[in-house]
Amino acid sequence: MKIAFFSEAGYTGTPPRNHLNARVDIAWPAILEATHHPVTAIHTLPKDTYDIGILIIPKNKEVVRNYPMVEELKRVCNKIATVQEGAHWYFQDYEITDQIWYFNVLMEMDFLLAHNQSDLRYYTGLTGKQVFVMPTVMIEDNVRKSNVKPEGVVIGGNWVSVYGGFDSYTIAQELNEPIYALTTGRMKSEETLTDINHLPWMQWSDWITKLSEFKYAVQLQKTFSAGTFALNCALWKIPCVGYRGLDTQEILHPLTTVEVSDLEHAREIVRKLKTKEFYKSCQEVIEKQYKTYYTEDKFLEKWKKIEETL
Repeated sequence: MKIAFFSEAGYTGTPPRNHLNARVDIAWPAILEATHHPVTAIHTLPKDTYDIGILIIPKNKEVVRNYPMVEELKRVCNKIATVQEGAHWYFQDYEITDQIWYFNVLMEMDFLLAHNQSDLRYYTGLTGKQVFVMPTVMIEDNVRKSNVKPEGVVIGGNWVSVYGGFDSYTIAQELNEPIYALTTGRMKSEETLTDINHLPWMQWSDWITKLSEFKYAVQLQKTFSAGTFALNCALWKIPCVGYRGLDTQEILHPLTTVEVSDLEHAREIVRKLKTKEFYKSCQEVIEKQYKTYYTEDKFLEKWKKIEETL
């Protein structure tokens, strides 16, 4: 099948597999050998160019508010779908008119693609449409492991509610290891006054190498989206403490997964991680689960089943 992705990104073409910033939105079209087009350029394409068109709905509604996006998608593609970006509830922070616009776009789709099983259930109930899980995936061709001996703990977010950074920091302290954190645009300036070592923004290829230098990971984040942090940790067999409901966490790190807000259990698990036996058991499970569910070949198998269903 000929597949296309459409988003706010300004490039046209199939991303190279050695892309330096091959996050999931780059990895998907690269692995599927799909073509990406800017969403506002759909009208320039001939009719029936693609079998499947996958839309990442722009968060900046001004880009497409007066553009016949859905109509053009239907003209250019035989079947159209949206793929989830961010948490499934994020659109409910929009203005009311934009919430209705977003819902109407979903209802025009032939099917929907979601990040997690919990998202699948949400979108199925919301729209009544056919929904598939589009697994998060990595391209491993050019990943490099650091020569530095792993130590310390990396937490997956800053001190804002969507990332749960305060909770992750508090539980990570139990390890008595240096604590590192990703830096996002939502980081509060006061966070730099803590003992957290903040990592600067970096390309995905640099991040995946840097990640291999850590021994532990904690991401007690209630906002479920693509789950790349837990997936990236699994590549290097780094046990990640996180919440149930996020597929990459639940499937790849079952021994270190807790119910949402169960910091008591999270603290108990972190204490166990300091023992060699439990740490080794976690690594063995992570390695097995990754090979079983999250390699590129497994992603392609799942995508093939979606195509067959369609």
